[in-house]
Amino acid sequence: MEHCSDSGAARQCKGEVFAPAGLVNYAEGAVVSRTIVENGGGTVTLFAFDKGEGLSEHAAPFDALVNVLDGEVRITVGGKPHHLKSGESIIMPADIPHALSAVTAFKMMLVMIKA
Repeated sequence: MEHCSDSGAARQCKGEVFAPAGLVNYAEGAVVSRTIVENGGGTVTLFAFDKGEGLSEHAAPFDALVNVLDGEVRITVGGKPHHLKSGESIIMPADIPHALSAVTAFKMMLVMIKA
């Protein structure tokens, strides 16, 4: 099903059907990422987190949509914890601190729109 090609720093899958979870692999004790779209309007990045890995609290200047593709994650937005499972999504508002921690190994698609 994967019909993507490399184009500069971003992996492009335009006009083709692809399975996002299959484009990024787990690595023991690590966080793996792969950008599939990157342009002036924003980015789409796939991540694979090993169990227990995460991102410390930070804020971004743009809204960010997280779609969980596999596994489970705890995402805290503005001090409020959320437990997400495969198939669920959350929008993290611009300039609001957020953090995440992998409850199990999990994969996500992060969509940032720069507008």
